[in-house]
Amino acid sequence: MTSVRTSRQQPSPVDDDGEDARILQSLGYTQQLHRRMGAFGNFSASLSVISIMSGTLLLFGYGLNSGGPAVITWGWLAVGPLVLCLAAALAEITSRYPTSGGLYYMARQLGGERWSWYTGWLNLLGLLGGIAAQDFGIATFTAAWLNLQFDYTASSGSLLAIYAVVLALHAVLNLFGTRLMNILTSLSAWWHLAGAVVIIGSLALVPSHHQSAGFVFSEFTNNTGWGAPVYVILLGMLLPVFALAGYDTSAHLSEETNHASVAAARGVFRSVAVSWIAGGILLTTLLFAIQDYATTLSGPTGVPVAQIMLDALGMAAAKALLLVIIVAQFLCGYTVTASASRMIYAFARDGALPGSGLWKKVSRRTAIPANAVWLAVAVAFVLALPSLYSSTAFAAVTAISVVGFTSAYAIPVLLRLIHSDRFSPGPWHLGRWSKPIGWVAVVWAAAVTVLFLLPQSSPVTATTFNYTPVAVVVAFLIAALWRRFGRDSYHVPRSGSATEDKQFEGII
Repeated sequence: MTSVRTSRQQPSPVDDDGEDARILQSLGYTQQLHRRMGAFGNFSASLSVISIMSGTLLLFGYGLNSGGPAVITWGWLAVGPLVLCLAAALAEITSRYPTSGGLYYMARQLGGERWSWYTGWLNLLGLLGGIAAQDFGIATFTAAWLNLQFDYTASSGSLLAIYAVVLALHAVLNLFGTRLMNILTSLSAWWHLAGAVVIIGSLALVPSHHQSAGFVFSEFTNNTGWGAPVYVILLGMLLPVFALAGYDTSAHLSEETNHASVAAARGVFRSVAVSWIAGGILLTTLLFAIQDYATTLSGPTGVPVAQIMLDALGMAAAKALLLVIIVAQFLCGYTVTASASRMIYAFARDGALPGSGLWKKVSRRTAIPANAVWLAVAVAFVLALPSLYSSTAFAAVTAISVVGFTSAYAIPVLLRLIHSDRFSPGPWHLGRWSKPIGWVAVVWAAAVTVLFLLPQSSPVTATTFNYTPVAVVVAFLIAALWRRFGRDSYHVPRSGSATEDKQFEGII
């Protein structure tokens, strides 16, 4: 990123606790949620949602089949800077508009109601798909641990049952309030980093055999059924794009964060930067530790990461490290659920959802939108139902999340570029780099959105069909119908004038 400097001419607009409420009021809202989250907690929330031991490991097997080690390694290196561009552009806008609504509120201020409406629905689709992908991934890793411990082989039905239990646990934990959230997100950040160090150290030092650099950087594998290597390489990009998504969590938690104009923006950007570096080290370590490629892909655990640990470290160590991964993934899923529920709450608060009066209710005791929490996990459960018959359901769910997230991230950035006269930067901004970084981000996001709507396996049958386009079309149909009949209830407040915050001149 560019050199970091801070303006010394003006004080920070968030030097005192009351300033957050004033900023929120200037954006059209009154403070309802409790501000008990610090900058590290906000950063930790996005770091937990990105989760280097979740996204990177959940799709590791997909990556081995869709291009193999070469695509995993070079894809991660290539995609990271592009995601950082999108995160930086979004962080800049988050600094100006730190609200729970996040992306759809930004789109309303910069582009108008129609842009806001569909941005919100895309963001919601991404978040709900994110819950489904994370928690279904937890279920598969739990099943792998059960296989090692009890020689238990999960059926599609039992896997769905484990998934339902995980969803329920996340919902219940999310009902306890922001104080617990601050504790768990901070714990999650340290657990992820410490756990990654333990896993990387174990796989680097213990095995007597490691793969060559040639294998890690040039071995290409195509088990997709498609004959065009370029298309297979592009399909392999799903791993890094999904693994580095979810950083808008910092924006959705901004109304519960102190000094949100700076803390939430930093949380968006820094969570991606840290995850890209740590995740890259973790992925290459796993690739070097592969003992037998064929066994890794078709082992009895059904999870290539578990098979690598079993082959390289032995049964006891593999089971212990799998538990470390499962705990990390569980904390990630908890935070994704929190983020999605805040999005539902904010969207309902502005009248954008059917039954908004129900979903915007906040518990007087905990200041948590409990109904929104339960709606989030219920929809996530429905999204995973195709797993009962589809062999590519998990990849489709992750693609749903990527399409929803990436397109929703890009819309406010695009609007900020084409309506620059409507935007005045907050205390965290990119200065003269704002436009070039923004255009790179928008072009990248458009390409990714189109890519993951395409078929992932060949031949295309009922069991290999990528139902991502179906989910996106259904979401848009619901959004369009509700806009026709319920748009009168949709009211996103307008913020102050675009010249209101001209005083903020620093790049942070």
